[in-house]
Amino acid sequence: MKFVWRLLVLLVVVPATYFFIYWVPFSLVPLGEARWIADVGALLCTAFVAWFVWVKLGSADQGMISSIFLGAILIGGIGFTAGFFGPMIFAPEANQGPLLGLLITGPLGFLAGGIAGFFYWTFRGKKAQAQ
Repeated sequence: MKFVWRLLVLLVVVPATYFFIYWVPFSLVPLGEARWIADVGALLCTAFVAWFVWVKLGSADQGMISSIFLGAILIGGIGFTAGFFGPMIFAPEANQGPLLGLLITGPLGFLAGGIAGFFYWTFRGKKAQAQ
């Protein structure tokens, strides 16, 4: 089950990291015909982040704080990514669309993920104590 969980997290983290690194820092650098530099830089950063997430999810201790933090980061990241990039895809004419991710879905996802992480730790801890 832990392997499937790690793969599901990577399915969200890898594309979000690639697109964020490709568009945010490299859109400010005039590369001209050398756009491959942006591709290589984004791929290297994405590979590092994927490796880091894979290792951390596999070795994370199962304490309350780590469960809360992991839930908050995962759900908050998903909320931010959906709120930031969703309006760009579905309503490109809305000039304030990405603010949805920055001000609403990201912070609310962070809070909801922290609460979900706490409940996950609570119910998993009771199940582990019963065995």
